[in-house]
Amino acid sequence: MSSNIEDDTTSSNNHNPVLKFLDCSLRLSVVPLSAATICLTVTNKEDDSMYGEVKFSNVLGLKYMVCISAICAGYAFLAVVASCIGCLVTKAWLFFVSDQIIAYLVVTSGAAVMEIVYLAYNGDQKITWSEACGTYGKFCNGMKVALILHALVLCCFIVLAVISAYRVFSLFEPPFSSEDVQEERT
Repeated sequence: MSSNIEDDTTSSNNHNPVLKFLDCSLRLSVVPLSAATICLTVTNKEDDSMYGEVKFSNVLGLKYMVCISAICAGYAFLAVVASCIGCLVTKAWLFFVSDQIIAYLVVTSGAAVMEIVYLAYNGDQKITWSEACGTYGKFCNGMKVALILHALVLCCFIVLAVISAYRVFSLFEPPFSSEDVQEERT
């Protein structure tokens, strides 16, 4: 019986047209944003006659962001397809857990690239790292734009995580308040 209640409640949440439209729109938005992040990062390189070439494959944090962006785009696309054909829609907990995991992965990759961008612009004088953006300005600007796109993906997944949390937690009755417990005793 509880699975019938879960399926009925989940499907009624999915039939909320505004919620479903927002969910699908955000998931569809993630795909081009992630693709643009990947494209911009992978093609970002700059050559300096004195210091040599710098490209994304030289920086582990950028490789990590590219991998996470690919995972985000793939997951978002599969989630939209699953929503359209309705095969996994009744499993609200699956989207909840998946959205949480993806959001956390986007946070970690964004933090890694943010640190790289910070060090590229400011250096670290304590360990004698000089700033690199004076020499590789085009590369640094490309990293900034990729980081902004990645942050937009994060915003989408934060909202998606809230939507999926709403879907999961609306399956359950609210906990008893102390007033309810006292009324039952009398």
